Amino acid sequence: MPNRFRGEISAQLDGRTWTLVLTLGALAELEAAYECKSLATLLQRFSPDSLSASDMIVLLGAGLRGAGHDVTNDQVAMMQAAGGVAGFAAITADLLTAAFGVTFTEDDELLAEVS
Repeated sequence: MPNRFRGEISAQLDGRTWTLVLTLGALAELEAAYECKSLATLLQRFSPDSLSASDMIVLLGAGLRGAGHDVTNDQVAMMQAAGGVAGFAAITADLLTAAFGVTFTEDDELLAEVS
């Protein structure tokens, strides 16, 4: 069972329940992948209006590896989620909310803490 206080979430991918977490190492992996110099820049990179399928693959891959799963981004790209793209988007949003404690408003403004 995931521990939300540690930023963990659970997600159904390929009919299996996985734990995901953006650890410090996973965040560093994302910073390197996107050439971001800060967490704030990284978070802005993932605003809802600019999030791509490739971004979701990289984010979910980092979250899975952060939780100790030995998966590649190519393997993540082949996974299926209930609800298709909308399901992947919901998992990605949940992971970002758990990691950063933020969410976006409907007009894409960043909100502080959501708990």
